[in-house]
Amino acid sequence: MTTAAVSTLAPSLVSRNIDVVQPFQLDRSNLRGRMVRLGPVLDEILGRHAYPGPVAQMLAETITLATTLAAALKYEGVFTLQTKGDGPINLMVADITSAGAVRGYAQFDEDKLKAALEAAGGASRPWAPVPTLLGKGYLAFTVDQGEHTQRYQGIVGLEGDRMDDCVRHYFTQSEQLATGIVVHAGLSDGGNWGGGAIMLQALPDEDAGGVASDAKPSDLEDDWRRAMALLSTVTPAEVLDPALPVNDVLFRLFHEEEVRAYDPHGLAAQCRCSRERVVTVLKSLPRDEVAELKVDGAVDVACEFCSTHYRFDDAELETVYGSAS
Repeated sequence: MTTAAVSTLAPSLVSRNIDVVQPFQLDRSNLRGRMVRLGPVLDEILGRHAYPGPVAQMLAETITLATTLAAALKYEGVFTLQTKGDGPINLMVADITSAGAVRGYAQFDEDKLKAALEAAGGASRPWAPVPTLLGKGYLAFTVDQGEHTQRYQGIVGLEGDRMDDCVRHYFTQSEQLATGIVVHAGLSDGGNWGGGAIMLQALPDEDAGGVASDAKPSDLEDDWRRAMALLSTVTPAEVLDPALPVNDVLFRLFHEEEVRAYDPHGLAAQCRCSRERVVTVLKSLPRDEVAELKVDGAVDVACEFCSTHYRFDDAELETVYGSAS
């Protein structure tokens, strides 16, 4: 890691406990991890849409996982986590820039959702299995670092009941990298969305923050099992509670593993849409096709991520196409 490290982790070292990524390392077992906790960021993104509860729940987990996975990468650009399936939720997209700007949205079929929930026992449960809501399909990881760079994409089939099951399946099948992850998301008593995740990975010595290891394979397996056993004890309240400092959680879980914290990173809900971007898209389309999109004498373009509407009447369209000539 390139960030400055805290030599020993004591509780409450980090004052920011929400909308944050906290990288850390377990020196004893040579594992690297990160903890994510989202509050207002998640609440703002979901608040822009009137998603049914199960859809909002699934998207909340996906956004939380995207921020967690992105924090494990070294990139300059955009990381995207996407699902596509034949279930009621046919598409989910969550992306985060290397600067920490987060956004996400879901597409779903209301009739199929209602039928699926009725068959599964109703919409009152805290979450519905992935097969019920997403159906058969795939999970895609994409890193886009802009022009003149090669875009990376990894794809794996949707496997498991929960989104974190799907992520573990991806690392097992595509990266062959031992990965443990837990994710929780939900509404607080005050009606606000929150999400949190903790992820651990076994990495080669050269990627382990400068901590070399000459452990035998059997010792490494024991270290991994011990770390996974500790990770399995974390509760949703510990992951989600904004009043509980993230370092307190890590200290409670891993103090015997010699946990070491690194500089945290802040996150913000921020869409990248703009009127200028919409104008660029309109210019690329034949004018007669755009004219067919008019409703009440104007073209209305809505951003799927943030629900912002951009309206273009005849005079504004004339300006758009006049500037394209």
